[in-house]
Amino acid sequence: MKSGAISKRLAVCGELVRRGAILADVGTDHAYLPIHLLELGKIKGCVLSDINEGPLASARANIAERGFSGMAKFFLTDGAAALSDCGATDYSICGMGGELIAEIICAAPHLCNSSINLILQPMSRPEALRAALFDNGFDILDERYVTDMGKHYVCILASYSGTVRQYTQADIHFGKEEFFSGELSHDMLLYMEERERVLTNVIRGKSKGGESITEDVELLECLKTRLKKL
Repeated sequence: MKSGAISKRLAVCGELVRRGAILADVGTDHAYLPIHLLELGKIKGCVLSDINEGPLASARANIAERGFSGMAKFFLTDGAAALSDCGATDYSICGMGGELIAEIICAAPHLCNSSINLILQPMSRPEALRAALFDNGFDILDERYVTDMGKHYVCILASYSGTVRQYTQADIHFGKEEFFSGELSHDMLLYMEERERVLTNVIRGKSKGGESITEDVELLECLKTRLKKL
């Protein structure tokens, strides 16, 4: 792993990890995020897990190359359920589909702990992830947006509250309405503009095919209304 190899997407996820945390990186692949945070001195240690031996071996090699072997634990496992006793305070689950991230969280009951922070970066279906979080007593504390290699991503910070939140379709598709207060970051604006373009194209396509567009039109109008408040 070369210095500076971490992507902008993962770097923004790293901003949501607490200083002094022990980070469990689920599906760690090459361990880029934990190594980045160890080099910054932001985390005290890390727990690296992956379902496949190849990526985990790569993570071991990269950690050893950087001199952090004594600060890392490795688990060959699927998801986060086997990490209940690993001592992690923060969990990162990044680079997967929103539905898969939701499945991993729901299959690990020990994450229902208000002292644990979840740093989540869905590559697709963020609305499915947000809905699962709200339905299972998690709250979304913050969202960060980033444009990396021409693609737009959202990074979500969540923690268990025990309260099942009521939400609208707009809340799960675009984030909680309170996140639209104040000045939008440039990357958040780019992300929402992309969502606006996608919805507009969906409506156009469904209209040509004679499909119902009621829900899509409502979502688009809600997004436009939120953006006008800024």
